[in-house]
Amino acid sequence: MKILVMGTGGIGAFVGAYLARAGEEVVFCARGAMLRALRERGLTISGIRPEFTINPVTATDEPRDHAPYDLILFCVKSYDTEEAGRRLIGCLSSDGAVITLQNGIENEHRLEKILGAGRVLAGNSRIGAEVKAPGVVHHSSTGYVDIGELDSRDTERLRRFAGVFERAGILGRVVDNFRVARWEKLLGNCCFNVVSALTRRPLGPLVDDPDTAQLMRTLMTEALTVAHAEGAPVDPAFIDASLKHARERLRKNRPSTFQDLERGRRLEYDAISGAVIRAARRHGISVPVTEAMYALLKLVDPAFDEAAAEQSRKLAAEGAAR
Repeated sequence: MKILVMGTGGIGAFVGAYLARAGEEVVFCARGAMLRALRERGLTISGIRPEFTINPVTATDEPRDHAPYDLILFCVKSYDTEEAGRRLIGCLSSDGAVITLQNGIENEHRLEKILGAGRVLAGNSRIGAEVKAPGVVHHSSTGYVDIGELDSRDTERLRRFAGVFERAGILGRVVDNFRVARWEKLLGNCCFNVVSALTRRPLGPLVDDPDTAQLMRTLMTEALTVAHAEGAPVDPAFIDASLKHARERLRKNRPSTFQDLERGRRLEYDAISGAVIRAARRHGISVPVTEAMYALLKLVDPAFDEAAAEQSRKLAAEGAAR
């Protein structure tokens, strides 16, 4: 199967490498130092599973170069969804599809507006992975992908794609209710990503501290209430199970929002906390702790400083003109 990885960060690189090792024809869309490293040295995956390197690697900064594709794994940051989606117009084969592996609950429908109804499947990455250097990704936890149709149908293409992931050893579940699965992931993101970034700590110290653990429980409880109002009946037991899993299995995990903050990159808080807030407002639900986290993340977001600086320059220029 010919597969494009659109966005070669930690998740995209990990999934693409396993698919390539299993014999699939994988093209990595990357840029900058990552693109150069892939072309020159290939891609190395290290961590809790045996280390391996894929070399040579087919890598490009233009997805049209190797189109059409049977499958596109969409792994860009949520705030880049529209721009990256437009670059994929005309890149799918006649029966090809896109699977999103992004944070948030709003990207699938944004992509459908760009690429057409029926072209998009949902995916959840349950993968702790971090780019340690260009072309080198460290895998720290889990390592599986869940996939499903947006309308929860059991389709031939879903089974076909599931078989590809299974052969690569990274299939988690074929999900028959992706609304629930998406909200479950968002519950985890809106507490683990957010609190880890704001405290600049991995998950272990956060779940060990009773006050911080209670904060995360409150964030998930707010999101759970909103999920139920949105028609996603997430089991309340999911909260305790998530905290227990983090305590036992994810202690060294550094969520992507924390990684982005350390690297001075724009943060995905709007796709995570913002998505909960927008859905809450549709139903008149109060989520004060989530709103507080959103406000704090906005202020620590490197992009906020850039926007503030740009506004200052604009005001100074206007003052000089007067």
